[in-house]
Amino acid sequence: MTSRSDAEQRLHDLARLRRVRDRIDREYAQPLDVEALARGVHMSAGHLSRQFRAAYGESPYSYLMTRRIERAMALLRRGDLSVTEVCFTVGCSSLGTFSTRFSELVGVPPSVYRDEAAQATAGLPACLAKQVTRPVRNREAGGAGPRLA
Repeated sequence: MTSRSDAEQRLHDLARLRRVRDRIDREYAQPLDVEALARGVHMSAGHLSRQFRAAYGESPYSYLMTRRIERAMALLRRGDLSVTEVCFTVGCSSLGTFSTRFSELVGVPPSVYRDEAAQATAGLPACLAKQVTRPVRNREAGGAGPRLA
């Protein structure tokens, strides 16, 4: 009987974590923090962070920043917004933090990415350009490869 209730609890927790992940995906440009996300699913911030990391391999904040950087990459590829405009459009409040995080995930600063991405993805459909230029964390990168992949 106990194992069934443990299994049910695990499924309930996973459903709550999916709601958090879905909310981040939907509201990435809004001011989100772990405490607000945790309140939304009736968990403590610490418990949410531990469970989210166990389920998805990264903290909620890291996941949020990855979504923001992915969206920033798409906006920078368009080329019609400045780096500062892109920073605020994706929900970051500090240009310095945005630029640092962007450089960590993508490997180049946003201004360099903007210049290089316009050339590298010229003529590609947007859906393919998004796949080719998806950010890869430094720990996931496997050796030297294209700068934008």
